[in-house]
Parts: sequence; structure tokens; C-alpha cells
Amino acid sequence: MNKFEQLLAEQDVILLDGAMGTMLINQGLKPGTPPELWNIEEPERIQAVHRAYIQAGSRLILTNSFGGSRIRLRKHNLENRSVELNRAAAKLARQEADRANRIIAVGGSIGPTGELMRPYGKLDYEEAKVAFAEQARALVEGGVDVLWIETMSDLNEAKAAIEGAQSSGTLPIVATMSFETKGRTMMGVTPNQALRTFTQLNLIATGANCGKGPDEVEYAINSMRQDGAGLFLVAKPNAGIPQMVNGQVVYNGTPQIMADFAKRVYNNGVKLIGACCGSTPEHILAMADALNLRSSS
Repeated sequence: MNKFEQLLAEQDVILLDGAMGTMLINQGLKPGTPPELWNIEEPERIQAVHRAYIQAGSRLILTNSFGGSRIRLRKHNLENRSVELNRAAAKLARQEADRANRIIAVGGSIGPTGELMRPYGKLDYEEAKVAFAEQARALVEGGVDVLWIETMSDLNEAKAAIEGAQSSGTLPIVATMSFETKGRTMMGVTPNQALRTFTQLNLIATGANCGKGPDEVEYAINSMRQDGAGLFLVAKPNAGIPQMVNGQVVYNGTPQIMADFAKRVYNNGVKLIGACCGSTPEHILAMADALNLRSSS
């Protein structure tokens, strides 16, 4: 039993982390720079983010590898460094998790390629699957406990990522999709369609992340819960809606709003709760307090 499976067995609820990109931008990551490059060039900054989330109460942290597939890195002429950057991401998170005085699991973040799959675009299913498999293997080599596929909008791309991840070994796999207005992903997938597909693919958990804030994620999660599948559920929304304030992107979801969200979805049976874009350790701390986790962490 690895650390993620141990937490699932022992904890009533697992508090996840918050945004990585938001934190790195606040530290000076320039627009257009792939965050994964900082796994090599600024490793102490990456570990500082992991450390802050652990201190806030997170029991699972995600690697800085969201855009780490060779297909996505190709936009920056870094496709040949995919293995290096993903392995480094996993090692940084693993080192920080192992320094904690309690069990912290590490999830290997795998995000979409940024390309449209056929027939809507040029990305072939097998090409995507091979790229995701390469990324997953590097994350496993770096020491993750679970492969965490997230922010998918195309069900075929999600399936390619899951199959690629499964080829890397026997680690548990989580997959979440990003649902927009009216309860569908950008590619029209409903929560129930995603759940029906994922229940056939040997996942350990599924749910919703990112999107347009807590309300949309809560709607998607409630739809999945009513379907009655046996998977653990994940709720990891953005901290509200992004707005431009003095030339900067600011999310309107306060720590209190996210804390209230955490209580609601926990009461509706969600096991894995965290936050996505726009969130900070302050949001996670408020969620930990709302779930009465600080005394037990």
C-alpha cells in the first residue's frame, strides 16, 4: 500500500493543495515561460510552494508538471526534455513531502496537451497516448504515489492519458475533467458521460477541477454522486472567477468562500477536496479549518 492508498484507507477526507501556476506567477514567472522549466532552473521556488501547501494542511501535493507532455512542451521547443522535467518535478515534490512530520502523498500532475484531438484537430489518439505514457513513466521514476490526470475537456484525450498512464505500471490513477457553464466541458462532455467512461477504466477516483469556480464543480460532483458509481470523488475548483484588477488577474473566490465550498462537498460525500487556479495556501488553510483538519494533521 503506497502513501496515497494509505491516506484513502485512514482518512475521512484528504485535503489537496491549491494552484501552482498562480503561486509561481506571484514569484516572478514570466508570461510564456513554461512552469516546468523551473523544476530545473528554480527548484527552491517549486519546493517553497509545496512546503507552503503542506504547512497549510494539504495531505496530497501535485507535481509541477501539468504541461509536461512532449506535445505541450513542443510549443516551447522543449519536447526532448519532457522526461527530465517531469522526473525533476516528481523528485522535488517527493523530497518536500518526505520532510513533513506526517504522511504526505504526491500526485503526478498530467494536464491536456493543448491540441485538439481528431476529428476536430490534428492530434492522433496513439500519438497522445505515447506522449502521456512517457510523461507518466518519468513521474513514476521520480517517486509519485498516484498519477493525477486533470483539467481534461475531451473524453478521448482523457482516455488516451489514462491508457498511457496505465502502461507505466501499477500506481493508482485519478482523472478529473473541467466542466464549464451548463455542466459540460468545453467539448460538450457531461459529468455523467465522464463517470460512465471512467468507471470502465480502473480508476481509483474521478471528479471535477478548474472550470468557472466552486458552483460549477459542485454541480458536476453532485451529478456524479447521484449516478452512484464506486469511485472516490474529487472536487478542486478555481478560486472563483478571474477578473482584471489594476492590470493583474485576480480571482474573486475568497478563502471563506472556498472554506464554505469544502464543507458543502464534504457533506455530500466528496473524499478529496482542494483548489485550483487563483488559490493560495491561505485558501487551503481556510479549507483545513472548515473541515476540522488542522488538529488532526
